[in-house]
Amino acid sequence: MSDPELPAATCPLPDAACIAVTDQVVVRVAGAGTDKFLQGQFSQEVADVTEQFSPRAAACSPKGRAYCLTRMVRDGADVLMAFPESLATETIDHLRKYLMLFRGTSMEIDTAAAIIGLLGEPAAAAMAGDPAARLPAPGDSLTIPGGHLVRTMDTDEGLVRFEFWQTGELSSGTSEALSAIQEETLATWQAAEIAAGVPSLAPETRESYVPQMLNWQVLGGVHFKKGCYTGQEVIARMHFLGQLKKSLFRFSCPAKAGPLAAGMVLTRAGRTVGEIVNSVKLADGTYQCLAVVRHDAVTSELVTEHAPEIPLTRLPLPYKVPEQEQKAGIDT
Repeated sequence: MSDPELPAATCPLPDAACIAVTDQVVVRVAGAGTDKFLQGQFSQEVADVTEQFSPRAAACSPKGRAYCLTRMVRDGADVLMAFPESLATETIDHLRKYLMLFRGTSMEIDTAAAIIGLLGEPAAAAMAGDPAARLPAPGDSLTIPGGHLVRTMDTDEGLVRFEFWQTGELSSGTSEALSAIQEETLATWQAAEIAAGVPSLAPETRESYVPQMLNWQVLGGVHFKKGCYTGQEVIARMHFLGQLKKSLFRFSCPAKAGPLAAGMVLTRAGRTVGEIVNSVKLADGTYQCLAVVRHDAVTSELVTEHAPEIPLTRLPLPYKVPEQEQKAGIDT
């Protein structure tokens, strides 16, 4: 995010919409070693991944830097994950180095599967009755004909959101529900993700941050009581020793300060204090972004390097990050 070729996101976000999440590919891990393989590489307790619970997870380098942010969805004995299309080949090639230890276990892009983002409850209600009651919390999921309905993080404005992971032929009821809902662009889903405080990695930000710097623990993507996995020592030390000095914040800026892009540097008084993780242009001409910023700098006037005369405006997130509430320390 953001792609200059994408149309601008609808603003404000629509109360009811369905969106093909075409910047993600669905990857299927199958075989006897599925859980053991994933347990050793991802930050989630894989035993907790069931057809009723589809949590987020991260895969990291030995230095604890995330190269993959995803969700795990249980599909029978298999586990599905979503990788950004721009990183999918590189991520799969890297993970296959570890997969070789697990005979009979495979990891392939499932070209028949897709993800549909749902804004509001109408389409989800047609699929699952009362979705807010049946799926009350982010990560709660439900197997329905044609795939899996997953509750995801609401936006700060309170817009309810779901992901439908399509794995098979849709029932007539689901097809009718989706066709009756307004179709929106990928940019609108990206804007909803930013409004919900959900980051996504790009080639420019791959292996740049420990998951906590991306608020991944608040989003349920880090299990601090599980056993060893690649990068776990660094992630655990940062958590238990309280060493998190920068994390994810949400900002907006006027059109003349854009365009914003992943990896773009943010400065305070000429000093680098953060970087943009993902961004999107809205139909009103403004930009919104998620950026990793030092806690001791976020209350100051922040600008981008290419538009130093135009300050960013900080926007709220729909969740609390305890480390952001603590007294800012010195980032070394």
